[in-house]
Amino acid sequence: MDTPEKPQIYLITPPEIELGTFPARLATVLDAHPVACVRLALSTRDEDRLARAADALRDVTHARDVALVISDHLLMVERLGLDGVHLNDAARTVRHARKELGEDAIVGSFCGPSKHEGMAAGEAGADYVSFGPVQPSALGDGSHAETDLFQWWSEVIEVPVVAEGALDANMMRQLAPYTDFFGIGDEIWAADDPAAALGTLIAAMG
Repeated sequence: MDTPEKPQIYLITPPEIELGTFPARLATVLDAHPVACVRLALSTRDEDRLARAADALRDVTHARDVALVISDHLLMVERLGLDGVHLNDAARTVRHARKELGEDAIVGSFCGPSKHEGMAAGEAGADYVSFGPVQPSALGDGSHAETDLFQWWSEVIEVPVVAEGALDANMMRQLAPYTDFFGIGDEIWAADDPAAALGTLIAAMG
């Protein structure tokens, strides 16, 4: 039996970023490690701030051939020259997003711990489904995606799966055989040296 390839890294920005410093921090991480995709996941709904952040990060990611997607702001994808959208409402708007953005755009769907929502999102045309948090945490309502869900998904469903939220070295070691991507955000940005912090997590995959 073939050993599965190691999961790829999918970086998630902090909810607040300082445009004077964050693009350089992101560039350092992207130069240090292979990254498949970056998600602009700001908490603001201010379109001007989102657009300025997207412009700054797009310069960094596209120079390195890394895809850049934005959380939820579907209407901004084409306007800002981004690669797609990450939807946080499970399967509800996947079909609409696919219709709006076309076949080439990335459409991802966060489905919490719900296998049912994940399957619905996959059937609606999502390029990937994301489950999390992967262990009990202060995120959301306290529920989490069990390792069994990732194991089942990897065996039964073709749609790529992302594990995100409350990741640590131990969880990455445990989930590495069953997930296609690890969505890494707060786990590294709080560190003085995010590239080194990411290196430690990647090493944990074994």
